[in-house]
Amino acid sequence: MNEKRGNSKRCDSGTWGGTRALLAVILLLIPTASWSAPKNKISKDLDLTSKGSDMVDVIVQYRQSPGNGNMSKAQKHGALFKNQLDVIEGMVLSVPADQVSGLVDDDSDISFVSPDRPVYQTGTVTLDYYVPTVNASSAWSLGLDGTGIGVAILDSGIHSVPDLNNVGRPGSRIVYQQSFVPGQGNDDTYGHGTHVAGIVGGNGNHSTGSGYTYTFKGVAPNANLINLRVLDQYGNGTDSAVISAIQKAIRLKSQYNIRVINLSLGRQVYESYTLDPLCQAVEQAWKAGIVVVAAAGNQGRNNSAGTYGYGTIAAPGNDPYVITVGASNTMGSSLRTNDVMTTYSSKGPTAYDHVVKPDLIAPGNRIISTQASGGSTLVTANPGNRPPHSLFMVNGDNNPTNEYFMLSGTSMAAPVVSGAAALMLQRDPTLSPDTVKARLMKSSFKALPALFTYTDPSTGITYNVQSDIFTVGAGLLDIQQALLATDVVPTGFNANSPTASYDSTTGNTYLVGGSSVVWGTSLVWGSSVVWGNSVVWGQSVAWGQSVVWGQSVVWGASSSQGFSVVWGSSVVWGSSTQAGSEAMSVSAKGDQQ
Repeated sequence: MNEKRGNSKRCDSGTWGGTRALLAVILLLIPTASWSAPKNKISKDLDLTSKGSDMVDVIVQYRQSPGNGNMSKAQKHGALFKNQLDVIEGMVLSVPADQVSGLVDDDSDISFVSPDRPVYQTGTVTLDYYVPTVNASSAWSLGLDGTGIGVAILDSGIHSVPDLNNVGRPGSRIVYQQSFVPGQGNDDTYGHGTHVAGIVGGNGNHSTGSGYTYTFKGVAPNANLINLRVLDQYGNGTDSAVISAIQKAIRLKSQYNIRVINLSLGRQVYESYTLDPLCQAVEQAWKAGIVVVAAAGNQGRNNSAGTYGYGTIAAPGNDPYVITVGASNTMGSSLRTNDVMTTYSSKGPTAYDHVVKPDLIAPGNRIISTQASGGSTLVTANPGNRPPHSLFMVNGDNNPTNEYFMLSGTSMAAPVVSGAAALMLQRDPTLSPDTVKARLMKSSFKALPALFTYTDPSTGITYNVQSDIFTVGAGLLDIQQALLATDVVPTGFNANSPTASYDSTTGNTYLVGGSSVVWGTSLVWGSSVVWGNSVVWGQSVAWGQSVVWGQSVVWGASSSQGFSVVWGSSVVWGSSTQAGSEAMSVSAKGDQQ
């Protein structure tokens, strides 16, 4: 099964060369976490100088929940109230651009001001084998189908289709709907959210029975769906809409047993996750007991910053709490041994903080799932993505189906993991988000190809994708093994993704985490490291000293195959340059393959 070219910027052709210093540019171009405690409380991407007295929409975070006094100070500077964001102790204000600095100076309670940034869906526009690849059927054989678990889909809405109805009784499993898109209702006029919802919980209604050769079924086919629409008919949204929806999901948690939030969307990283309002919101959901799954982004081909796609993880997938998912390709087979990474899947480490991401990968290439109405934007723009009846019907014709649609991207990989989390929580409702994350990572399939080379036939560009920690994370999702796992993250510990830290005195790069981190210096898992027994890295890799790589560590068998693309002693850690920001400036518009 071929991988089609997405709409990311053109990358240079050829192999990655044979010097360890090649990936040194990543840390030259990715600002570090030292920026996370700035004297300036205004985000650097908030353009104030050119706008004069024009009104700008900003998200203002406060040190404590803002009250009337804070609003009075804001009004003195011409601010208009737009929305309350209690989940991050903030407000959305419309303020004259030339008054923002004065407002910050006058109110010491303000901790950070950022623009109400746009967010986008992160997927695009053969038969797919993602369900057997991740061993979902092993859960079904145990009677696990997501029953009773609520999964909140924050996307472009969900179109009501039979595959999302209850089985054996009337009614839809979309148990709650609300739109956070001004002037637009709950329905999916874009076509992305319905597809995502089907991957999580489609029951295959339109492809089940004696007349069908294949059933398009989601991972948790009886889970309840909470439709929180945050993207418009073109796949665009804002930080404040997403934050408001997260806030609503937390409030509805008990009523609908919302245990999982799926975020198949993202945007460029502009500052440390400790300041980013989107990241702060997902952390609050996590702390409220909700597993948050986020797409890694589709910028793996983007070499505009000279990093070959490294350092391009999207927000809020850059947050160490959430489960960040990259996209793999099943290669048209249910066998995991021939699965490879997609070339477009974004890679870590994260900008500013150097968090090790993604956390794991799941199938995301050419995924067939539920289709929104024929008039939705994606369906109209990509009629060729509607599979023919002959693909899944006995004696089916070659006319395209109106029930299913094919998309690719990390948007499609994320809901595979969200469905897996729902199955785990159905089996054991006491699991914390940290335990779910740790089990998924530890149990993941790690025997992935060391290197995958793909030449795009439309451009002639060759991409070399290696199974390193910043590309595949802990490995490929394996639901069967995740359900068999018994490890529990103890009280007081967490499963935050670690950071990578370069030691210039030794030339080594280490995984760093506080004492409460599962895979930090005091490994809870003992000798069984979350990332496995060096399988992903090759037999010659030394993990004993927690060294990821360095001068004394052999990182792979052959430098000519791309394994030399690592940080070298010349890397400048601590650079505050913004030069790498363009690596995420190309939005993932329309799902790519």
